[in-house]
Amino acid sequence: MINPQTNLHYHQIYMFPKKMKELRVKIINNLYQYDFYHNELQVKNPNVNEKIVLVEQLINNIVLIDNIIQKNLYDYTLDRLNKVDKAIIRLATFELMEKKLSHRIIINEAIELTKEYSSLNNNKQYKFNNKLLQLIYEYLDSNTYKKSF
Repeated sequence: MINPQTNLHYHQIYMFPKKMKELRVKIINNLYQYDFYHNELQVKNPNVNEKIVLVEQLINNIVLIDNIIQKNLYDYTLDRLNKVDKAIIRLATFELMEKKLSHRIIINEAIELTKEYSSLNNNKQYKFNNKLLQLIYEYLDSNTYKKSF
């Protein structure tokens, strides 16, 4: 079990974009596994503390994250999303909620990951993810979301 006292320094990770991309890929792998194994987390490398802390924070907020995603899906449901794309969108939504980086950077990184890892029609899928993440950002930035806390 991870010590809740673990202090993750986001600003240190975010200073190194290459490291952050590697961390995002590892987190997406864990989120994919979480979804694939029916909500059981299978952490392969327990020595990577910052990854585990981020994944656990995300998993602890997964219901809220999924509700936010679902509110911004029109004529579509969360369970219809490809598992890889769902993992990418969940991570990006979590990052948008955290507000540690500009929404433009977060959305751009998510789109790059979609282009690289999505098994669906790349052009169509990255446009879908881009639009969805933009809607999620606007929702999170709105008074409607802020009043819900």
